[in-house]
Amino acid sequence: SWQKVLGGEGAHGILILSPRAIERLESYSPSWPMPKVFRLTKGGKLIKGIFQGATINTPSMIAVEDYLDALKWADQMGGVEGLIKTSEANLNIVRQWVEETPWASFLAKEPATISPTSICLSIDGLEGDQLKTMTKLLEEQNVAVDIGSYRDAPAGLRIWGGATVENSDMKKLMPWLTWAYNEAKSA
Repeated sequence: SWQKVLGGEGAHGILILSPRAIERLESYSPSWPMPKVFRLTKGGKLIKGIFQGATINTPSMIAVEDYLDALKWADQMGGVEGLIKTSEANLNIVRQWVEETPWASFLAKEPATISPTSICLSIDGLEGDQLKTMTKLLEEQNVAVDIGSYRDAPAGLRIWGGATVENSDMKKLMPWLTWAYNEAKSA
């Protein structure tokens, strides 16, 4: 996924089937229509080309061109080393702000497990819906969108710190976090 700086969970994967699974695929035909990407049999037989590198679903050429642009951008950023450097600098900006902010801390307690890309923060001192107010204020000001922690995660903030975020923008975010916290706390 290009949004994840040339890596992520999308687009490519691996499928491993046991002999029993193949037998089941070849002996069962669902009564509902199956999307092409999920069809592993044709005429009651496994489509072996899928497991030998055949294309299941042709990617859009605009998507391929977009990926080529992303690769050129990554090269201009200094390749993998440059992308990592940008992401680590973003984490250091947040780290400095956390050190200066008594109500913010990293969700990960072990420094080695703090991600420089998906930076998760715990926010103390806000009650009930105040954290939602904080994230809503940031969105209303066009500062940050979808910055709240995931539904099943502890309450807090989730900041994308990957190389697609310029260090200057990460620096601009920090005072906004303080502002939104103070506004939510006083509401």
